[in-house]
Amino acid sequence: MDLEDKMTIEERYQYLRRMKKRYQKANRQERSRLLDEMEAYTGLHRKSLIRLLKTDIKRRPRTKERGPSYGSDIRAIIALAAQALDYPCAERLQPVLLSTAKNLARWEDLHLTPEQEEKLAKISVATLRRILNSLHRDKPRPAPHSLQDRNPWRKEVPMLRLPYGLDEPGHMEVDLVHHCGLSASGEYVHTLQMVDIATGWVELVAVLGRSYLVMQDAFLFILQRIPFPILEIHPDNDTAFFNAHLLRFWKEKIPGVIFSRSRPYHKNDNRFVEQRNGFIVRSLLGYDRLDTVVQTLLLNQIYQKVWVYFNFFQPVRKLVAKEVIPAQNGQSNRVKRRFDCARPPLDRLCETGVLSEEKKRELLALRERTNPLKLREEIYQLVEELFSLPNALPGVTEDVFQTLQCLQTPLSPGNIII
Repeated sequence: MDLEDKMTIEERYQYLRRMKKRYQKANRQERSRLLDEMEAYTGLHRKSLIRLLKTDIKRRPRTKERGPSYGSDIRAIIALAAQALDYPCAERLQPVLLSTAKNLARWEDLHLTPEQEEKLAKISVATLRRILNSLHRDKPRPAPHSLQDRNPWRKEVPMLRLPYGLDEPGHMEVDLVHHCGLSASGEYVHTLQMVDIATGWVELVAVLGRSYLVMQDAFLFILQRIPFPILEIHPDNDTAFFNAHLLRFWKEKIPGVIFSRSRPYHKNDNRFVEQRNGFIVRSLLGYDRLDTVVQTLLLNQIYQKVWVYFNFFQPVRKLVAKEVIPAQNGQSNRVKRRFDCARPPLDRLCETGVLSEEKKRELLALRERTNPLKLREEIYQLVEELFSLPNALPGVTEDVFQTLQCLQTPLSPGNIII
């Protein structure tokens, strides 16, 4: 019988259990023929088959463990080869174990005998895995440089959820809305949005990409336009906000500004800006891709009008109380929320007293000379124009410097395009 035709031990026992039924029913002459057949198929001696057929034909546990096939010399060679290849798994190490050992022997890092070469060539993956599991690395692999290591100051920024009952304007939640469509490849437009918790005031700027240059320009634009001081910045853990450049930017522009952040994977920690992401940005623009300079510039024109339309005219309700109603009849607890009377963010802002009389008159005068119905029609006309523009051509690089706007014309409510 060829080596390839030999049965495994489990196959042999399974075969004999089936032949046992025929053997017990057969007469003397048929048993002799069956033994000849079983001897040819299994390779066992005739007397061994007779003894097995008188039992239940089950494998017996080994009463004495065999000695190790690979001694300390082979283990030392395996350890050195694993160290040279930075400790790969057994499945990766086994095919190249012998060649690696020969290479190390050529450099006189070890001495290799023909017997050891033979053992290294036939060692199995399972045996190699057991040996590797028992080895200890000479030193641990360096830990990857995580985001926390690159930004050690991130640990100093507290993770919290801003309370809904803040009455002082200036506590701003920040977020980015991606306008990438079905593919997040390449540069595309983002909407940077800041929402004040106390008044519901919204600031929106479109940026092309997420570089420090465009983010700095967007924040400068907001600082020139926003009518009240910013006291706290509360983004999520996006690296577009948490980097050394923007941290330095805020410390230089607003000394003493408070930094806080939402908890990772707790989207509701930024609930106010997340709600505006859907209510304002997504309802207006949807999920299509925007990725050109022309689209960015036109979107910023739209956002200037949206800035007036939402902050001056859109009534906003504010949460004033929450009550947890205990569960009944096996149901979960319910939360009952109470809101105040809906008012536009500008009215709420005027009531806080943070605006100077000159700034208040300026903003109210802008609202007086603005027709909200006409402004709404202009916004939707510009949105239709926006989606009629072509997207970026493959291989053509857009110039983000053309989208910068804060360095061109200082903004005030008097020169906002509406």
